[in-house]
Amino acid sequence: MLGSRALLIVNGGAPKSVAPGESHQGVKVVSTAGDQAVLELSGKRHTVRVGDAPVSVGAGGGAGKGSRIVLTAGTGGHFFTPGQINGRAVQFMVDTGATGVAMSAADAERAGINYKGGQPVQMSTANGVTQGFRVKLGSVRVGDVEVYDIDAVVSPQPMPYMLLGNSFLTRFQMIRENDQMTLVKRF
Repeated sequence: MLGSRALLIVNGGAPKSVAPGESHQGVKVVSTAGDQAVLELSGKRHTVRVGDAPVSVGAGGGAGKGSRIVLTAGTGGHFFTPGQINGRAVQFMVDTGATGVAMSAADAERAGINYKGGQPVQMSTANGVTQGFRVKLGSVRVGDVEVYDIDAVVSPQPMPYMLLGNSFLTRFQMIRENDQMTLVKRF
């Protein structure tokens, strides 16, 4: 945010200061307030807040058929992104050190996942070994890129974030440039 203007980076291009009512490369700034902006893209409105990791998707070919995700590092250099598990909204933090998608039991319940029906497993965490559950997620979506049959683990311990780990990430070629990560779907 720059006063009442939004600083937009579209498809990894150069940043552009855009006032409400103006557009830049197909992205219209509808309004700004404090640390957030309402953007319109292809007729859909999105609210973006400073510090969120914006997501832009390209090279698609129809709803649910995207193949490219671009994430921008947030505070502390971490990549955060909104997403969906089985159609339910979640917030992820990308973690290349996590074997699979990882979440707390509370997060699993909010996402409607029957984790107690999963396979019991011993999990090694930063706080020691704990009992968890291995489950299969029907779908995981970030932007308009959706992948299916993703392995996940559910921990009884609270976790500050839902981790987007390698069971999702290995379906993509990962390119890291400065504070930007691009995930290109492997076919």
